[in-house]
Amino acid sequence: MFWQVTLSILKGCGEAAELFFLTLLFSLPLGLIISFGSMSKWAPFRKLRGRENRFLHGLAGIRPVSALTNTVVWIIRGTPLMLQLIIVFYGPGMWFDANPWNFFSDGRMFACVLTFVVNYACYFSVIFRGGIEGVPVGQREAGQVLGMTRTQIFFKVTLLQMIKRVVPPMSNEVITLVKDTSLARIIAITEIIKAGESFMKSDGITWPLFYTAVFYLVFVGALTLLFGYIERKMDYFK
Repeated sequence: MFWQVTLSILKGCGEAAELFFLTLLFSLPLGLIISFGSMSKWAPFRKLRGRENRFLHGLAGIRPVSALTNTVVWIIRGTPLMLQLIIVFYGPGMWFDANPWNFFSDGRMFACVLTFVVNYACYFSVIFRGGIEGVPVGQREAGQVLGMTRTQIFFKVTLLQMIKRVVPPMSNEVITLVKDTSLARIIAITEIIKAGESFMKSDGITWPLFYTAVFYLVFVGALTLLFGYIERKMDYFK
């Protein structure tokens, strides 16, 4: 029975690991792009600034890209991930009488990864934004004085210092992601906990459910050691 339970949980661990790594792979770059959008200073009505009409003067301060991005981030961060999973997977089929996820070989996992990527990208974008804005403006100005382009300043000055600043809060989000993979069960994906719980329902035993905690602790422990190593390696700005 022990090996049967272990093999079943390992299979669920494989599903959770796939969801975890695919989410990180796509949400990190997407989060950086979203952070740029939230910091966008593009104001198409800037020329109206200084007008006596209050309405026109108010339009001058509107930054549509930043406003739209921040609104989306607010909605995603303000609603439960479980609710988002239900809406993304079941919503299209109920609204349009056709489930688009059926076109994929593993539609449930695709929908789950998509939802996780968007959700975590929004959280990561806030962390990236804080890291970028935390870099002293004087350092960017010094780069301009040295004749560096905006791209060079970002990659050689801002990005390196941003990474050091975002590693600690990013590690918390990544560890949370490990545990959030258990929410995949809401759309019938057999992840770690669902694999262990199946024995409680079929055989009336509860220890497999507690046994799943071992796999989470090992996963989280490995990540904790990894991020600790990264933080020590990035101590070059101390």
